[in-house]
Amino acid sequence: MVAVAILASFVAFLDGSVVNLALPAISSDLGGGLATQQWVVDAYLLALGALILVAGSVSDAFGRLPVLRVGLVVFGLASVACAAAPTDLTLIAARGLQGVGAALLVPSSLALINAAVSPDDQPKAIGTWTAWTGTAFVIGPLLGGVLVDALNWRWIFAVNVIPVVVTLWLATRVTEPAHGGGRSRIDVPGAVLAAVGLAGTVYALIEQQRLGLSDPAVLVALIAGVACLGVLAWRETHTDHPMIPVAMFRIRNFGVGNLATVFVYAGVSMGTLVTALYLQEVAGLSALLAGVATLPVPVLSFFIARPVGALSARFGPRLFMALGPMVAGIGFLLMLTTGEQLAFWWQMLPGLIVFGVGLAITVTPLTSAILGAVDRDQSGIGSAINNAVSRIAGLVAIACTGIVVGGVLDTSAFHRTALVTAVLFILGGVVAAVGIRNSDHRDDRVAPDTAAKCFDRAGAPPTARRG
Repeated sequence: MVAVAILASFVAFLDGSVVNLALPAISSDLGGGLATQQWVVDAYLLALGALILVAGSVSDAFGRLPVLRVGLVVFGLASVACAAAPTDLTLIAARGLQGVGAALLVPSSLALINAAVSPDDQPKAIGTWTAWTGTAFVIGPLLGGVLVDALNWRWIFAVNVIPVVVTLWLATRVTEPAHGGGRSRIDVPGAVLAAVGLAGTVYALIEQQRLGLSDPAVLVALIAGVACLGVLAWRETHTDHPMIPVAMFRIRNFGVGNLATVFVYAGVSMGTLVTALYLQEVAGLSALLAGVATLPVPVLSFFIARPVGALSARFGPRLFMALGPMVAGIGFLLMLTTGEQLAFWWQMLPGLIVFGVGLAITVTPLTSAILGAVDRDQSGIGSAINNAVSRIAGLVAIACTGIVVGGVLDTSAFHRTALVTAVLFILGGVVAAVGIRNSDHRDDRVAPDTAAKCFDRAGAPPTARRG
């Protein structure tokens, strides 16, 4: 059971860690420029962000193992469609379908462990899950670079078929333990409003670069998107079974922590995307060398995040949540030294290392503060909300990247993006410094399975504690 859960999540994490490296090759082959690159990333995040909040309810309603199998099939078929995509629009649609599959995979895989393993053994099982799935963020840049350079960008999607088939075969040999509780209610209207609202808003942000804000399609999409998000906000306060329990945001550390998440993960998404593009399209590195260049970020997180988590549990999360994003921001400020002729070792590498250290300091205390603010029986929905907040923050940040870049990525555009990214990180640190209270934190409320759900989105390995 644990092997099935690990492989299912590993597939989704591996795919997410290699796509940025393939974007230059994709746009060179299919055309579309920066807008296509944005959509290839955002189509996936859009489906994932819109569905992640209801994925747990779907899993509870229809069974974790059946939902996981469906997620694997959807993800596998979508990967084949991505690999075979003849046009940029086909690829973007297939990436959205991949996001649907991923939204079903990750929550279901952790729910399987939660149901199949005794409470005493859960920390160890989750530790095993996090250790193995975390390797995807180290393997991904290397594998992606090799596939793009030696073969073709299509292979980064085609390679998903092998672990998907293996996992499906293993999933047929296990049975799901019975789980108690009534049939969960799925907030379908809420999910639809979220999907339409996000899609309309993101479409307007990306396409206004090409068509202009006065274009009827852009204007209608923006108005419809904002209106749907407004209706969603109203509905979630007037339904007995909300997708987003708004009352939870009144809990200080939960609300402040999620606000900090918005800034931090907007910075992560915008910064890592433009860095990967800059290293290839402007600095002229191959996909493999660009992947190797960015390895300090996941490697540092792999070694630093766990001891930082232990220190956060001992001294409280506030200092780490304030310091970590500011350090990450300083990392991007250091990248402002890049010139027209990139000297990677002293213009880019120091900033990447400092960014990696800052991110490693941030992630575990941030998750711990958010989940430690709510009762343990609410940690599941708390984790899902924080995960969705981070996805949506990244979604919007990537949609805004073209506005910051200005249509053409060059050294000046990279400098602007690095500066905006640094400001986002620093704002996240300021929010945490002002708003987080160590006195409100209860580390014993943080269930390891729900903590693990919050670590699959930053390109940093999960760090849920082992028993």
